[in-house]
This record gives sequence, C-alpha cells and structure tokens, in this order.
Amino acid sequence: MNPRSKPDWTAADSAALYGVDNWGGGNFSMTPSGEVTVKVQFDSGPVEVPLIEIVRGIKQRGHDMPLLLRIENLLDARITLLNESFREAIRQAGYQGRYQGVFPVKVNQQAQVIEEITQFGARYNHGLEAGSKAELLLALAKLPEHGLLVCNGYKDREFIDLGLWADKLGYRCFFVVESPSELPLIIARSQALGIRPLLGLRIKVSAKVGGLWTETSGDRSSFGLSTAQLVQVVDDLRAAEMLDCLQLLHCHLGSQIPDLEEIRAGVREASRFYADLVAEGVPLRSLDLGGGLAVDYIGNQTKHSHSRNYSLADYCRCIVTTIQQTLAASGAAHPDIITESGRATVAHTSLLLFNILDVMHFEAQALPDRCPSDAHPLVARQFALQQDAASFELVAGYQEALGIRDQIRQLFRDGEIPLRQRSLAENLFLASARQVLQRLEQLSECPAELSELPQNLADIYYGNFSVFQSLPDSWAIDQVFPVMPIHRLAERPERDAIISDLTCDCDGKLDCFILTGGERRTLPLHPLVPGEDYFLGVFLMGAYQETLGDLHNLFGDTHVVSVRVNENGSFDVMKELSGDSVAEVLSFVEYDPQALYNGFRDKAEKAVRDGRIDLSERQRLLEEFASRLRGYTYYCS
Repeated sequence: MNPRSKPDWTAADSAALYGVDNWGGGNFSMTPSGEVTVKVQFDSGPVEVPLIEIVRGIKQRGHDMPLLLRIENLLDARITLLNESFREAIRQAGYQGRYQGVFPVKVNQQAQVIEEITQFGARYNHGLEAGSKAELLLALAKLPEHGLLVCNGYKDREFIDLGLWADKLGYRCFFVVESPSELPLIIARSQALGIRPLLGLRIKVSAKVGGLWTETSGDRSSFGLSTAQLVQVVDDLRAAEMLDCLQLLHCHLGSQIPDLEEIRAGVREASRFYADLVAEGVPLRSLDLGGGLAVDYIGNQTKHSHSRNYSLADYCRCIVTTIQQTLAASGAAHPDIITESGRATVAHTSLLLFNILDVMHFEAQALPDRCPSDAHPLVARQFALQQDAASFELVAGYQEALGIRDQIRQLFRDGEIPLRQRSLAENLFLASARQVLQRLEQLSECPAELSELPQNLADIYYGNFSVFQSLPDSWAIDQVFPVMPIHRLAERPERDAIISDLTCDCDGKLDCFILTGGERRTLPLHPLVPGEDYFLGVFLMGAYQETLGDLHNLFGDTHVVSVRVNENGSFDVMKELSGDSVAEVLSFVEYDPQALYNGFRDKAEKAVRDGRIDLSERQRLLEEFASRLRGYTYYCS
C-alpha cells in the first residue's frame, strides 16, 4: 500500500499498512482515532488500552523515554494458550500422555519475567530449563515444590551437586546428558551423595530444519549424542545398575522453525528413537522436543525465516499425532510430552517505546530560476535535466543525472570546481531524484535500475534508543521486528524513513521493516510537529534482547515498566525499574564515579586559581557534573 496513493486516510488504512492484525496475534489493535492499543481478553470480552495513555502515565511517574514495556496479561495469556492448546490436541487425539511446558531461562532471565512465568504457570506446573549454574540457582529459588527442572548444557561438579540436592528438596530435576563425558561424573556424584538422579539423554536427529538456526539440528550440532554414543551411554547405565534413572529422551529440532513439515519430520525421528529404547527395556516416560515453535514476526504465515506456516493449534496437533502414529506399531506407551517454548512464550509480551529526537531530510533546498552564467558545463547540464525531470526517460534520465553528480564530486576533489557549484549541482540532482521518485509511485512495478532510489532518498529519523542495547538481534542476525508509530495513525504517514539510534555507529539503525505482510527497506512515518513528541514502538521483542544487549557508546539498560490491564479499561503499574545511570554504566567498565568526580573537581579548582572561572561557576559546573553522573544515559526531554 502506498499511503500517498489513497485520497482519504483512516486508522484502518494504517492498521492495514503496518500489518497490526497480521503480526499482533490478537494482542494489539487500533482505535478509530489512530492510537495503537494493547488488547486483553477477559471473560466479559476484550479490553483495549491505548499505548499512548500508558506512555503518559509512565512519564507522569518520572520515567523518560526510552523504556521497555511489559504487559503482564499477555504473558499470562501466552502460557495459558500454550498449555490449553496442547491439552485440546491431546483430548482430540485420544493421546494417553500429558503435556508439560518448560521455559528455557536463557530466552529471558530477567527477574520479573521468571517470577511471572512461575506465577502464571503454577496452575499448569510449568517448569524451567537451566543451562548454567547461575540459571540453575535462580530456577531453584523461583520454582515451586514439585516443579519440573530440565538441566541442559555442560555440567561440572557444582552444577551436578546442586541438581541432586534439588531432588531431595522435592523438585523433579532432570540431568540431560549432552556428551558421554558427563555421565561418569553424574554417576560418581550420585553415589557420593547417595541420591539417585533423574536422567535424560539428548539425541541428535538428522532431520534438518530451515530458518536462522539450522545448526542446532543435524549431525554437526554442537550438543547431543550420536546414535553410537546413545547406545554406549545406555549400556553404561545398565552396567552401573542405573538404567531405571533414565526416564527422559530429549532432542532440539531448532529455533524459530518456519515449516510445520520439518517439525513433523524431526518429531517422527525422535519418536523412533524413543520406541526403540523402550523396546530395549529403557523405562522412558517423557519425550522432550526442545524449542522450535516460531513467532510470526512478519504475519504472512509462510516459510519465511521470520514467519511460520502454521498456527499454535497446528503445532500442537502435529506433535501429538506424530508421536502417537509413530509409536503405534511398537506398542510403546505414550510419553508425557515436554516442549521448551521460549520465544513463543515471551516475544509478544514486551515492546520497546522511544521518541524521535530529530529528522534529516534528503531534499533540495531553494533552487535558482535560471542557471548561473558562470556555471560549469556539467552544472548547466544538471540544471537542464532538473528542468526536464518530470518528463525525461525515467531510467536513462536518472542515470545521467547520477553520473553528472559523481563527476562533479570528482572535479571538486581535484580542485577544478568550487564549493558553491558543487552544492548547486547536488541540490539539482536531489530535485531531479525527487521527481523521479514521484513518477515511480505511479507505476505498478519499479524498474530494477531504480529499486534503491526510495531508500537512498528516505529521511533519517533519529530515535532515542540504542540498537545494540535494546535490539541486538536486529544488528547481529538481521532479525526483523514490527516497528510503527503508536499514535497519529488516523493521519497519512507522508514520509519514508529509516531509523537511526543514538550511537556513533553506522550499524546503529533500523532499515528493514514489516509492512502489509512483507518487508520493505523504508518505513512510512509522519512529519514531526514542532513542540510535540512522536513515539514509536518496536513489538514482539521479549525474547533474548534484554540479556544480549551491550554497552555500545555506554548506553545502558532502559527503564522497565510492567503494567497489568484491568477489566474496567484501566491499567496498574505493577513494577518499575529505573534504567542505568551514567555512574552505573561507567562502573561496569571499571571506572570509579567518585574518583571521576574528584578528578573533575580538581580541574575546576585549578581553573579558579588560574582565573578562568569564578567560584560560582565552579559550583555550577560541579553540580552539573554530579547531576549527569546520577542521570539517565539516554536523551532526556
């Protein structure tokens, strides 16, 4: 959809343009007045709260942009939906096992998130997965008694001892053996402490999956036992008279798997392993299929790496019926099904909100009515092209103007053309390019030679955030998140833009966007109104982004606010965490803030002695320095 091609613009047009109904999963909507809302389902019906109202409430509580907003209701709803969808698939298929959800802590280790998952998941006995000692410790502190704890990754003596004692405390703690070298230590510590462990084995399935994380499956996966190693570990457990401890089979098909048939192939292979091990007398009870449930970031329900061609109900039915059908011939009892869905649990529940600070336009300034008499011949030709830009042959005319611009730049570098003539020539080129772009908007298909022109002429909107701190996957692996304004959406978005962050880095930008179910290199935005804030949101970013963020240019963690929407349409601020101060960030890189202040004070005192400032100026400077140390690392309005 081209916003400029529609004479009358409404909020419904904006909803269609930005694809809210496609990627929002029913969690976000839009008011007729053009405000994005968070949408929560209650027994009495849906309730919507405009995000701009939440922003105003948060600002009144003293928190500037940017901030990470968590919606508690959405996390509650995601856990409920996952568990209930599996329950329904099990009921429909007549499956004899149960479903057990597990959240992999690595996806979002933040205390608020883990606390809410254990709280909202308690009625389903939703478990946690830990892959390090730190994650194991927080899981032991947060999981309720009898909670399921799956321990993946490499394990040393301390890790193993903690997990064994967890069993004594009433947890169901499974050690998943990833490598044959782990087993002797697990057995030795078990015997030393007199605690028989619950064991699982991670297998490598040969079925490969698509998407961005294909290396987590197949023979070359870093983790998991080969077929030969699997057989050897089973024999070693039998020899140690510990085969009864082996009750779980684990595999990880991949992450963000877009194609349901690839999931089906992997589940079928894992089920065959399960059936044959049971036939050998291994007392397996659970099949852990790891992660893989994708989030449709684009919203077009395809096999694109940022999408998925299935619903949650499809995913649950696929797993349940594939296990059931594969085991039918063997007569093995149906195992309890475990999945470790992380991304699909938390992605929808968090969004980044930030304001726009400034904008750079790529447009011609005031142009003369006639070409100057002393103009270089190339400048004169550029002037003639600009006068004819509304009608010259589209591709050839633009390419000639582009070539002249580049020649003039070379002449300037060689000292053969003055600054003001270069400035005029580049202004003329921009004017021609803008007219070409207007003509392109009337065409059904853009010529390949001009495909990059819209991006080259796009405005740069400067956002008050850091890509590297808040959206590292967009930089590191080209992850695409939905981005859009959260207000003014009943107005036509007249500008095409990319978004630059506050860092002094050319990679600190967003230049791939989701629109009407697809991707585009520019984002339609509204012109800034002097004296008014303009707010954008980045959605579906609750998975991985917070922990992976770094301190590029020493921009720290943003403020974090967790809200809960009420049935009467109000909202409560449940938790508030202030973002990092400048002093805190400096301490992360081994500076002592007090020492920095003392050093600056000494410099100010020397300036007084030298007569460069007076005592009142000294005090004002020191107060400013101390205030900035205590302040937010981001731009404050």
